[in-house]
Amino acid sequence: MSESSSNSTDRKDITVVHLMRHGEVHNPEGVLYGRRPGYHLSELGRQMADRVAEHLEKRDITHVVASPLERAQETATPVAKAHGLDLATDERLIEAANVFEGKTFGVGDGALRKPDNWKHLTNPFKPSWGEPYIEQVVRMMGALDAARDAARGHEAVCVSHQLPIWIVRSFVERRRLWHDPRKRQCTLASLTSFTYRGDKIVSVGYSEPARDLVPAHLLAGAKPVKGASKGVGA
Repeated sequence: MSESSSNSTDRKDITVVHLMRHGEVHNPEGVLYGRRPGYHLSELGRQMADRVAEHLEKRDITHVVASPLERAQETATPVAKAHGLDLATDERLIEAANVFEGKTFGVGDGALRKPDNWKHLTNPFKPSWGEPYIEQVVRMMGALDAARDAARGHEAVCVSHQLPIWIVRSFVERRRLWHDPRKRQCTLASLTSFTYRGDKIVSVGYSEPARDLVPAHLLAGAKPVKGASKGVGA
């Protein structure tokens, strides 16, 4: 086999799957919306989605898929449109289930101040308040592998939610799954990119194409601000 033929074969063996977190959601009450329907992108969130679509416009993207929740579908739409693709839906990309859905979850107020809710906080390793981490890993790896198969030799974009993205990245990078939520490296409209050689993930990258649009208190590692707009249940 010639060198040029070998390089061509190598390129066909490489697939990149970008896990994208959705943009900012209109949520003035600061509700932990989780899997609840009816939560849409804010105007700023739509700008974030457009920015990432522009960032990815010249990439070799052949498959775009999203969580069934409105905020993920709305984030994925500009990416799919930029590449002339139909938007697919994968239930496995959905937000993690959480017993606090529908409640406020702010700093110094909300659900955590009520003793009736403390029973849900007994085991941070599972966790006791929501979908087990290992179940998130299983479904997210299934969604990643399906996107890889749909875009073999090219690139795919999967729009999902902060916690499932962070959990599957932690699994791939062999970190413990329980963690401090304030330290997740998965800001709004960010891309966590998994490069496959064949069926095996060989590297993980991270980028924030819309970082300048993200409110400072929502960046990874920022301290929560009481009364500020919350990206809850993201």
